[in-house]
Amino acid sequence: MAKIDFEKLRFVVVDDNTHMRRIVRTLLRAFGSREIYEAEDGASGLEAVDAYSPDILIADIKMPIFDGIELTQMIRNPEGPKHPFLPIIVLTAYSEKKHVIQARDAGATEFLCKPVSASALFRRIQNVIENPRPVIRTRNFFGPDRRRYINPNFGGEERRVADSSSYVVDLNSLS
Repeated sequence: MAKIDFEKLRFVVVDDNTHMRRIVRTLLRAFGSREIYEAEDGASGLEAVDAYSPDILIADIKMPIFDGIELTQMIRNPEGPKHPFLPIIVLTAYSEKKHVIQARDAGATEFLCKPVSASALFRRIQNVIENPRPVIRTRNFFGPDRRRYINPNFGGEERRVADSSSYVVDLNSLS
């Protein structure tokens, strides 16, 4: 396990709750981060991503203007913004399975439930840095590979092919 140099990481934290943004900012500062930008809704969050080019985005699900799911979908649009590969940690009080699946299917990299603990936030950040998941493109999805386990016995038409030379795996081209 490598030591993470938080001083070199740039974060954007998007949450409509001022107190939650302050908690996350305080934790990130305690980890050693110095560049933390905040936004209070999805629209200003997208502007912050474009303006600051963060290394990691931390976003709430339920927000005004557009929510964290819509924000994630806009960022993951490969023809859209400049940052479709940005690691996105969804931080939310909505921990029901449907919300986890919705965030995953939108292209979230990690999911974290409120109330947030320092160790849980650190582990999610550590995971996106030390264990980046390959980005895949299918007919309906662009984002980090949603499957965390590679089943060597799977033989379906959309079987993943390991190719370390390519960061983006286009599953549509395999047929």
